[in-house]
Amino acid sequence: MHPRSILPLAKTRVVVTGASSGIGRAVAIFAASSGAESIVVHCHRNRAGADQTADEMRASDCTPQVLSCDLADASERANFVDRCFTTLTTIDAWIHCAGADVLTGEAADWSFDEKLRHLIDVDLIGSIATGRLVGSRLRDQASADPRRFPASMVFIGWDQATCGMEGDAGQMFGPIKAGVEAFAKSLAQDLAPTVRVNTIAPGWIQTEWGKTTSGYWNDRALNQSLMHRWGTPQDVAAAAIFLATPTNDFITGQTLDLNGGWNRTMKK
Repeated sequence: MHPRSILPLAKTRVVVTGASSGIGRAVAIFAASSGAESIVVHCHRNRAGADQTADEMRASDCTPQVLSCDLADASERANFVDRCFTTLTTIDAWIHCAGADVLTGEAADWSFDEKLRHLIDVDLIGSIATGRLVGSRLRDQASADPRRFPASMVFIGWDQATCGMEGDAGQMFGPIKAGVEAFAKSLAQDLAPTVRVNTIAPGWIQTEWGKTTSGYWNDRALNQSLMHRWGTPQDVAAAAIFLATPTNDFITGQTLDLNGGWNRTMKK
């Protein structure tokens, strides 16, 4: 293992929302192995999953703190942001992976309208409202210590949000994630140069849904990527840590498509 002093997130303090499973868990563990000294591991209902994430992070000599919050609830949201800043004192990176799962579990049987409403509350309003609260605090933090590298905020979009995809999934996730991407770019305009704001737009990532889906979707994921494979949560985590690294301080207001390269060739 590299000395912690030369790791990309050495001596930093980080918040990872939605870190009880999937992409958020991978990001939190990657941040710990990248040198972060303290990380808030956020969860909503899955406290056991968040505790498991924290246990894996301790192997990297990182101090995790598990905090729960329903980010769709305004009062809980404000309290959570306060607790994060109280717990860490200063925050170098806020990586916002929290999002609603409407493809597996109980929510898979909901109507389109129910799924859409839930995505609006959690992914869109939750991201915007949390981002505004955190951005304001990070800007104040920078004013108090102008010598620090600009803090970083990272959001999660979707690579097909702005170009569209057929079916219910496209009509649900497309407008929601496009909204998140537009918000992040606008927030970057307001917070520069003291806070950087970027978005990762993943393509076909093999989270829980991808592990159990049909052969059609598996073939589609493989064929639509130039790399001919599913993306992994670890791929997203690597991109998030790259954007959050303090020395990458000339990158803001960007959306990074993380999809293995979109395959535009005709199927032979």
